[in-house]
Amino acid sequence: MCFSWQRLNFHFTALERVIFPSLLSANMLRGALGVLSRKLACPPACPGAQACPQNATCLYARVFEPASAVALPSGLANIPRPFVFRARHLDGLHVEPGDNFRFGMNVFTPDPLVPPHLQRTFASLEDHGLGPTRARVRLVAAEVQHHDRELTAAPRKVAAVKLEFLTPTELKTHGSLATEPRFPTLFGRIRDRVSTLQTLYGPGLAQFDFRAMGERAAQIQMTACEIQTSSTTRYSTRTGQTHELGGFMGTATYEGDLAEFLPWLQAAEATGVGRHAVWGQGEIRLLHIEAFDI
Repeated sequence: MCFSWQRLNFHFTALERVIFPSLLSANMLRGALGVLSRKLACPPACPGAQACPQNATCLYARVFEPASAVALPSGLANIPRPFVFRARHLDGLHVEPGDNFRFGMNVFTPDPLVPPHLQRTFASLEDHGLGPTRARVRLVAAEVQHHDRELTAAPRKVAAVKLEFLTPTELKTHGSLATEPRFPTLFGRIRDRVSTLQTLYGPGLAQFDFRAMGERAAQIQMTACEIQTSSTTRYSTRTGQTHELGGFMGTATYEGDLAEFLPWLQAAEATGVGRHAVWGQGEIRLLHIEAFDI
């Protein structure tokens, strides 16, 4: 069973000075995407994606306010949007006029209309501007790359992995936030996210025995953990509310029989894990894999 996604890379030239906030560059880009995508896709009198009679065909609704009758795992309060930003390198960056910058998006829907819609949306930043200062930027190139990740384990033994949490990561466990990334909690949240994305936007999943996998995940030991916490806030112009964003960053090493879990960890490099993944939170990277052929 393959998990598939598209990587979209957008390249810009700044026409005016752009200031990316610390830890919130992806949030700024997501805000621009929501506002401008709706401007391009919806008429001025649109009652909103959930009430719109064209919801099923509206590109804004399908990308930014998706609806589904599929039941969600208990750890997911809302339907995951079919994308994540990859823009942490922009955090705190000031881009001067004439300078170039870039960011990426991983898109999990195979809908062929979505990449062109995203390209048109970000091209409109030249007219509408980006961020609180509405700095004008010009889209100069857009690339689309296709990726697949097989979710079934390869025939080899994986005895240890070292994982880096690149952006603040929040994992829920038993109704509260985990203070450290114990493997059963980490795998549980990866399982929920990847399987839900595959069900909503892909061909669905083969019948994995998640209960049995969860029991085996409980046998994986975290043998090293070097993390620190960070926090910030974001302001929603749509709702007028302020939201706390935060979590832990750093590294963790896991040991045990990890062969069946490695493909899920690799898929989570694309999807992110935990709360607010759509904004680029919960971005992870595999630093080391101790594996050998059986």
